[in-house]
Amino acid sequence: MKNNVQPKADSQMTVSEISEKYNNGKKIIDFVGKKKIFFTISLAIVAIGIICNFIFGTTLDIQFSGGATLRFSYSGEINKDELDSFIQSKTTDRIATSFSTDIMGNSGNNVTVQFSGNDAIETKIQQNLESDLQKQYPENKFVCLESNSVDASMGFSFLLKCLCAVAVASILMVLYVTLRFKKIGGLSAGMMALVALFHDVALIYFLYVIFQMPIDSNFIAVVLMILGYSLNDTIVIYDRVREERRILGRKTDAATVFNLSCTKTLKRTIMTSVTTFSAILIVYIVAYFFNIPSVQSFALPMMIGLVSGCYSSVCIAGPLWVMWQNHKKAKKA
Repeated sequence: MKNNVQPKADSQMTVSEISEKYNNGKKIIDFVGKKKIFFTISLAIVAIGIICNFIFGTTLDIQFSGGATLRFSYSGEINKDELDSFIQSKTTDRIATSFSTDIMGNSGNNVTVQFSGNDAIETKIQQNLESDLQKQYPENKFVCLESNSVDASMGFSFLLKCLCAVAVASILMVLYVTLRFKKIGGLSAGMMALVALFHDVALIYFLYVIFQMPIDSNFIAVVLMILGYSLNDTIVIYDRVREERRILGRKTDAATVFNLSCTKTLKRTIMTSVTTFSAILIVYIVAYFFNIPSVQSFALPMMIGLVSGCYSSVCIAGPLWVMWQNHKKAKKA
């Protein structure tokens, strides 16, 4: 039976020697050496996101800001811009309209009208709007399917609970990494993983800002899922770092250990992300084809988050961990 266990390094070796002995002679990618490029790319994206945030602002869904929603069904084709202008002319409140197609039920084409504000929709206003639509578009047979209202204070309370869930999840993840990877500096590994997670959350948030999508429960769901995916990629790399550190010994510098570990796990990390990305892409295409905004607003940030999670694990968390280890080593010296 063939023994695949690699022997420990007897003495400090060069990168070429490590590549020949522990990576089948294949080139070890210098991720740490390119850290300035990676950091510059991330900072540039964050800067663009902040600028867009000042220009476009952040839009909260009525789930968080409070307001009311009316959903109507209609038949046939209709000019969406004209319909939006007509509904806006019937109220002094700021509204937002979205169109969708009910592919599973019998309601056909739907239009959802969101009213900003704290007050619930009065029955009279609802009936008047339905009557006005029926008079203006008699051939389209408008029917009110549902009416929902959310108080602003309740929406704000829900937002705080969602943010607390994200915060608690982040803390528990860092604690898990800290305890599991004590041999490679558990606290430093956990903190750098947290920085990578913040990086991913920021990119998802800026995506919502740039595409002017309202922050809703989908945003929280995407954030929590990406935290898990991103941390999983980071843990796979840390686990390999721990094994290579044991084999190469303490004399080998942290940058070489990380570069070797990341090179060995890179294919696995990319293939996992690509597989998940492809599945989410299919979901987005179907949602786009059938005009389902709620699914689109979930799938698009998920795809960007998957790419960001893979990138941050390799190019952000790892180089930062190496910098921390080098700082500790220099401080001791």
